[in-house]
Amino acid sequence: MIHPSYTDLMEVVNSEVEPGEQPVVQSRYSIVLATAKRARQIIAGDEPLVKSDGKKPLSVAVEELYESKVKIVGDEEDQ
Repeated sequence: MIHPSYTDLMEVVNSEVEPGEQPVVQSRYSIVLATAKRARQIIAGDEPLVKSDGKKPLSVAVEELYESKVKIVGDEEDQ
């Protein structure tokens, strides 16, 4: 079992969304894409934003997301 769960990650990511606005993350797929992208950045040499202690890049990426060290930006904000 993965800790934190997908629903926990979605709650953390969407916690800064104002009431009435559309959430940034609406599916598990979005969480998977975001963590995979961050893991690839770490593999490519980006410095982890949390203590890694020999953890795999994907585990570090999940922890960064859960601790709100990285932010998922929607497509419309990306431009």
